[in-house]
Amino acid sequence: MARQGVERRLAAILSADVVGYSRLMGEDEAGTLAALKALRKELFAPTVAEHHGRIVKLMGDGALVEFPSVVDAVECAVAVQCGMAERNADVPEDKRIDFRIGVNLGDIIIEGNDIYGDGVNVAARLQQLAAPGGIALSATAHEHAVAKVDIGFQDGGEHELKNITKPVRIYHWSNDDPGRQPHSAGAEDALPLPDKPSIAVLPFVNISGDPDQEYFSDGITEDIITTLSKLAGLRVIARNSSFVYKGQTIDIRVAAKQLGVQYVLEGSVRRGGDRIRITAQLIDASSGSHLWAERYDRSVEDIFTVQDEITLVLATEMQVKLTEGEQARLHYTTTGNVDAWTHWVKGLSHYRQAVTKENFTPALSYWQKALALDPASAALHGMIGYMHYMDARFGWWDDWQMALEKARRYADRALELDPDSPDGHTASSLTCLLEGRYDEAAVHAHRAADLAPGSADAVSFACVVLTNVGNAQEAVAHGERAMILSPNYPASYLGQLGNAYRLAGRIEDAIAAFKAYHARNPGFGLSDLVIVYQQTDRPAEAKQTAEQLLSIRRDFTIAAGAKTQFRADKAGIEADITALRAAGLPMN
Repeated sequence: MARQGVERRLAAILSADVVGYSRLMGEDEAGTLAALKALRKELFAPTVAEHHGRIVKLMGDGALVEFPSVVDAVECAVAVQCGMAERNADVPEDKRIDFRIGVNLGDIIIEGNDIYGDGVNVAARLQQLAAPGGIALSATAHEHAVAKVDIGFQDGGEHELKNITKPVRIYHWSNDDPGRQPHSAGAEDALPLPDKPSIAVLPFVNISGDPDQEYFSDGITEDIITTLSKLAGLRVIARNSSFVYKGQTIDIRVAAKQLGVQYVLEGSVRRGGDRIRITAQLIDASSGSHLWAERYDRSVEDIFTVQDEITLVLATEMQVKLTEGEQARLHYTTTGNVDAWTHWVKGLSHYRQAVTKENFTPALSYWQKALALDPASAALHGMIGYMHYMDARFGWWDDWQMALEKARRYADRALELDPDSPDGHTASSLTCLLEGRYDEAAVHAHRAADLAPGSADAVSFACVVLTNVGNAQEAVAHGERAMILSPNYPASYLGQLGNAYRLAGRIEDAIAAFKAYHARNPGFGLSDLVIVYQQTDRPAEAKQTAEQLLSIRRDFTIAAGAKTQFRADKAGIEADITALRAAGLPMN
């Protein structure tokens, strides 16, 4: 029951502030105040009014705005940032006024002309996580706006927000982010079709009536993608790109244009007890015609046979020419034990979230349970080996030496069970990197990419390994290929490719990639930008970027970052450390 005298309502809240306001005021107080006053009068206030918003209050360097519609709030935020970009086009970088904007949809408390509550607090916290010139959107706001605006946001994962009880999933937009994926269906949004058959496997819909079965339908989708990605004659869109459409009602032809594919597979899964019903249909997106459709009413124990049948039919219908080796690899191979598979896909549901200890811990637990049920699974050994490699890098569970020994043990066992396991070769390549066995790391990375040529994961890991062992030019090719395989690629791909560009001598490409990485994941990519600027005789930009980094990641230290570097070029790492220190970043 609501407390007497307290008025509440659901509203869209926009919170904005000026980036580096204290620095701007320190350098030119009168000029900054005059410029900010002009911006509010000529751009901010008119744009808010045009989108039916109410400016609740102005707070020196910030503003709080209320909207009755989240669509209006999002479109207003984008209009403001685009307007700011136009006004800043001819302004020196150190004189520019940039906004960060956060948008949330939530419950607010009204008191006179002011507003309070978690709805407001979340918007303010989101604004702090937005990139300069960018927008951070809460999951609730994104859910209500995404299908109604022609604006693409990138999933930034879950974040712990100060004084907010539950983690909040955040979506980012940036005016200069080349990785954002528009949702409009214009021809300019269409990616070119490759010169070989191409397919996107959309998330199979869970129609069981039980939300707990969501992992089951997602697991089937991911298995089909993984199996098809082993075929060199087929381009398969990566899971993290096709899953952008999960839960959305979409035009298949629009999705195909946005992903640059000729074919789309969609389906549904219903599970009841020990029975499953799987429907699947292959669509030629150019015409919208159905090429093949089937319904499978089987025992749960037959799930692997059904997946094999579906992938073989797909290859046949799309006229993919299979080599003898590919025919053998077209079968599902993670595990043949249904209970183990259930643990495997439950682990995947955590693994596919943000890379954190909190997400990877339950993933590892589920996969260990799966392996106990099927100790002969090479894929499970390979993925658990990868998890221990991550532990060695980030210190989540064991000490460094123990984590590395576990990574090596699981990777070796994976390749003993199946010398052609892509997961085994990926785990071994990354572990070799930490062990300083650089030539072997490159061999395993190449083998993983050869065995799963359509896997964005295998190719992106090859980019990481080849960059670190000194093959930057080749790493660039793998990094760019990973982005083709996954048009809605994770932000981390930008960091990996930026590193490859930098070490390959493509400095301007590296700068663009690092800036886009920061736009997608605020604070990340900035230390790399500092190094690039410092090492290319741009100390003022290096120092400014270092200050920006510390304003976002206050606990950043050079020593902590250096622990995650495993390049063969040790002198290069020392040169990078010197550059970071010269720009004013703290060593410890």
